[in-house]
Amino acid sequence: MDCIHDRNSNILFSLHDSRVNKIKYHNNTLTLKVHKIFQFVDDEEKAYPGEICFKDCDVDLCNVLIFNKTLGEGRFNGKSICLQQFMDEYSGLDFEIITEGYFGNTTTYTVWLWENGKAPVSAIMYIWNSGDMVYRVEK
Repeated sequence: MDCIHDRNSNILFSLHDSRVNKIKYHNNTLTLKVHKIFQFVDDEEKAYPGEICFKDCDVDLCNVLIFNKTLGEGRFNGKSICLQQFMDEYSGLDFEIITEGYFGNTTTYTVWLWENGKAPVSAIMYIWNSGDMVYRVEK
């Protein structure tokens, strides 16, 4: 089932605590494959596997800030890389969406990255797209 995110109303689904299994970019569409997309129906939380597709995405306008620890733990430093470099260099990492924000054509995810079972570090992913954001839910 495909649901288009309406940028002017309530968010239908939540990605909080979703783990991203795969990121791919093809034909100007960025796709995040997640293990769970959460939905609240009649005061009950339901979870489905699926993916989020960002149509008309320009990866040159997307980037990722990667920190050396989790945010809120004293001083930190890190680096900023383009999304394509992140997909190339960090494809094997587990990452979990902690917070999500939607602002016009920009989507922001604060995530935790795990590498080889080490304590997670924080990252902030900025995605820019001019087309639809589609939740592809596997019910």
